[in-house]
Amino acid sequence: MKLSNFWFCLFLLLPPVYSQGQSTSSDTKLCQFFINLNADQEEDHLQSGCQEMPSQLLLEEVEKPEVLSLRALDQVTAQYTYKAQILDDTSGKPLAGATLYFPELELGGRSDEQGWVSVADIPNGTHTLLVSYLGYKTLRLRLRFPQEGSEPPVFRLEEEEEELEILLVQSNRSSRVIEDVPTRVEIIAGVELSEKGNMKPGDIRMLLNESTGIQTQQTSATSYNSSIRIQGLDGKYTQLLRDGLPLYSGFSSGLSLMQITPLDLAQVEVVKGASSTLYGGGAIAGLVNLISKRPQEEPEISFLINGTSARGLDASAFYAAKGEKFGTTVFTSFNKGTAYDPAGIGLTAIPEFERFTVNPKLFWDLNSTTHLVAGINFSQEERLGGSMDYIQGKTAWNPYFEANTTDRISTELTFTTQWADSQFLTFKNSFNLFNRAIEIPDYQFDGKQVSSFSEMSWSSTKSTSSWISGINVWTDRFTQSQGDLSNPLDYSLNTLGAFVQNSWKANDQWALESGFRLDYLTTGEFFPLPKLSAMFTPNPELTLRIGGGLGYKSPTVFTEETEQIQFRSVVPINYGRLQSERSAGANVDLNYRLALGEELSLVANTLLFVTQIRHPLLLEKSTKGLEFVQPDGMFQTQGIEVNLKWNYRDFKLFTGYTLADVTQEFNGQKSPYPLVAKHRLNNVLMFEQHENFRIGLEAYYFSPQVLNDGKEGQSYWIFGLMGEKALGEHFSVFINFENLLDARQTRFDTIYTGDLNNPEFRDIYAPVDGFVINGGVKLNF
Repeated sequence: MKLSNFWFCLFLLLPPVYSQGQSTSSDTKLCQFFINLNADQEEDHLQSGCQEMPSQLLLEEVEKPEVLSLRALDQVTAQYTYKAQILDDTSGKPLAGATLYFPELELGGRSDEQGWVSVADIPNGTHTLLVSYLGYKTLRLRLRFPQEGSEPPVFRLEEEEEELEILLVQSNRSSRVIEDVPTRVEIIAGVELSEKGNMKPGDIRMLLNESTGIQTQQTSATSYNSSIRIQGLDGKYTQLLRDGLPLYSGFSSGLSLMQITPLDLAQVEVVKGASSTLYGGGAIAGLVNLISKRPQEEPEISFLINGTSARGLDASAFYAAKGEKFGTTVFTSFNKGTAYDPAGIGLTAIPEFERFTVNPKLFWDLNSTTHLVAGINFSQEERLGGSMDYIQGKTAWNPYFEANTTDRISTELTFTTQWADSQFLTFKNSFNLFNRAIEIPDYQFDGKQVSSFSEMSWSSTKSTSSWISGINVWTDRFTQSQGDLSNPLDYSLNTLGAFVQNSWKANDQWALESGFRLDYLTTGEFFPLPKLSAMFTPNPELTLRIGGGLGYKSPTVFTEETEQIQFRSVVPINYGRLQSERSAGANVDLNYRLALGEELSLVANTLLFVTQIRHPLLLEKSTKGLEFVQPDGMFQTQGIEVNLKWNYRDFKLFTGYTLADVTQEFNGQKSPYPLVAKHRLNNVLMFEQHENFRIGLEAYYFSPQVLNDGKEGQSYWIFGLMGEKALGEHFSVFINFENLLDARQTRFDTIYTGDLNNPEFRDIYAPVDGFVINGGVKLNF
């Protein structure tokens, strides 16, 4: 190398030595230019000094610029490019989009598809380094620059504990992780499921009602019965499943939400919009699939005891164990409620009830490729609401009351065998027997529903594609034994269906899910039901889903409206005159994951939806009584759901907003659909130290709702506070303050008109139980 070129480079570097302690980028580039003009044996040595700072060098003091060594020249530049690779600790796969961040320097970068990331312009000194990826534990290190060694480090990140429980989606039957499913699926599991279980250990209303786009509608002022509304549509348009089996449809949907306890649930999956391709009619608004726990390698014994300030009691127990060939789960619960009237009006807000449930299951691995699951569920309940004096045994003249007695027996059988490496044959069957007797003054209604579901399916799953096809038969028969037996509500309806669905991952960015179903009803109707969903993932932080499909709902007398009147004076369905309701729906879903620096991350989700139901059934008065008619018209729901989840260290903030614009149009006249809060806000702030302590504050807003009597209800807020503390490895205590401000319909509106002995009940659009405290203990072994 020519000496003149060397001193020219040194001249360019001298001003920063005495002023700022490092060279400017433009000077360094000019130095590089002159070095490249002289390709001799010394070039590589000096070039490294002008390009970047070797990690092993320390700044030395020099007396004279003319004797400045190459080592001192490297120290003067004091710029280093830090490079590393970020991998998943379990699988060893690269984490694309992971963040490498120096907070004091405000420098950072994101990893590429191979997990590599580099950060330039790192000066000498000791700096904090954060290595993070959403859903994984953040690494925090203190690094001193320059560093010894030249090999780029490899960081292996571990998943967060609560994220490990949310793995597979079962409702689309592909058993894929939720990030790979083109159909939008919401999963409630892990910590969130446990929190909601603490708030209402006796049923699943709270678990569902606090999700965006879902509202549990109370259909009885005194018995506390409720139904599920998704995106504002009547509960009859939502299908409730247990492990993929339709155990709560038709007559048996009555009181179903009130009789399901969450302790034995592994997760709850919610699919909004038409979901009829795999599950048939009834899933117009969407479906809720309750997934039960299965035995794992480690045995599980869980107990929960809960008491409430409304003098309620919940006691549940769950056991699971797995052996070499056999496994078992056993769930049992006892739930008791005492008549409760916080408004002091003489009517129950919470009825008196006692319920017992037992659900044993057997898991048998016949061999390594063949498995059998068999179970039975039994539930029995006595429920009495109405006049407080009557229930408490006091003297009451002509009191109003509503008594419900239910017996529910259902079976489950699943047989799966593996044909080849990725092909499976599955047979499913369930049998459901449901008896319910209702009594009010001067009227009794009693009936029995017998239904069954059988399915044979074939599935094939590969890395980029999966197929499932099958046929199923659904039988449903109802027989009325008390009430107006001259015109009973008896019916028998059978459905034969065939379906096929394909999930295809075209590449790392595009995935497609398509399906088709053909149903035949014994009423003579055929229903072709196509479905299409697509997913686009341009980068690890952004996911776009779009989907749509068709649906239908066969006519039924068991709706929210008829439940409110105990099915009195309802005219049976004329299947020859009335047709099934048909629907079309679509949704667009945008999900964005963002790491915002040190330990702050955000997951943002926006859903746009629209569903239209043509020729819906309406209950109207006629000379025969209350009769279902089918005028030319439609229901339509459209709107938006926004969910934001912020994570900062031990804090989590969930914010949700729902806009549900639901209308009904008949004879050219459009009006709001009743009992829909057009605007809803969901806010939850949670502080949690894993397996130690958590406390949460909740705030929910409901906008005014149009009622069936033409009036408008009041808007209201519901606030809550909950906490749980672990006392050792197996024991924890919890407490929940629900509805802190005592928001009740009986405080700002009425729930009935007329005389207390013969009340005409209005729509229930707000809580009637008010402020309630509950708390208890949990044991897990």
